[in-house]
Amino acid sequence: MDFPNLYTSIDDDMQAVDAVIRARLHSEVVLVRQVAEYIISAGGKRMRPALTLLSARACGYSGTHHQELAAVVEFIHTATLLHDDVVDESALRRGRDTANAMFGNAASVLVGDFLYSRAFQMMVGVGSMRVMQVLADATNIIAEGEVLQLMNCRNADITVDAYLQVIHYKTAKLFEAAARLGAILGNVSAESEEAMAAYGMHIGTAFQLIDDVLDYSGDATETGKNLGDDLAEGKTTLPLIHAMQNGTAEQAVLVRHAIEAADRESFTAVLAAVRASGALDAARQQGIAEAEAAKRALMYVPDSKFRGTLLQLADFAVQRSF
Repeated sequence: MDFPNLYTSIDDDMQAVDAVIRARLHSEVVLVRQVAEYIISAGGKRMRPALTLLSARACGYSGTHHQELAAVVEFIHTATLLHDDVVDESALRRGRDTANAMFGNAASVLVGDFLYSRAFQMMVGVGSMRVMQVLADATNIIAEGEVLQLMNCRNADITVDAYLQVIHYKTAKLFEAAARLGAILGNVSAESEEAMAAYGMHIGTAFQLIDDVLDYSGDATETGKNLGDDLAEGKTTLPLIHAMQNGTAEQAVLVRHAIEAADRESFTAVLAAVRASGALDAARQQGIAEAEAAKRALMYVPDSKFRGTLLQLADFAVQRSF
């Protein structure tokens, strides 16, 4: 799928969001500008802000508040990345040094706080208590997801349900909020708003499932991160759970030890066990099922070029290699 052309239907909106981001990043504190600009300029897929724009347009909204809220969503996401990389002690993101590697942990955490607070300043400007409620709830749940993931580190006994709960909290919740915001701006029925939110939740889940697959099958030059990072951080993701449940006894012992020791040195052997057990295909199929559920949710949304792009976005979430 040709990712650069995926946002053609909202090209003007995306350019406007970029302008909002640049303007709202301004701070009299030089280090704040440097760190924020560094991570924002790294690019990324911008799926979350695109969801807000596409949802709003698909729901008939014709104003400009969706551009401001798309930037808010991107700021919240960026703040989580800054904090994540500190917690995970990550050195590489999107193919270059993480902000904490460049500027230090303290600067990354504090600038993450700046982005959170700037996001809340911006959402107040929209003047909608409903919008504030959705984003405040989402931000709180994302934080809970981060703590859940921390608690589950090096836990080889985590269940599939517990793993999915972390995904729903940590990743999919912001996708859900991004899609719901557009529906709120479009002033659609409660049924249509819930359908759009469900789309966001399912596509966010699919996105993270494929991310977890790519950690054991991707090309580092494409994914922008080192293969085996999840294992080195002691994260028990679906491919590892499947390998322990469906591989041989020896493979299960190997994977369990690697998780509990957060042992990157075992990555080659663990990767062989994951592949031999069919874990990558199983996890990918679960991601595809989530993407299909996302597309089904759009049955409640009127046909338009924006709805068409949302359908394509669901396919991209699971067909991508980065």
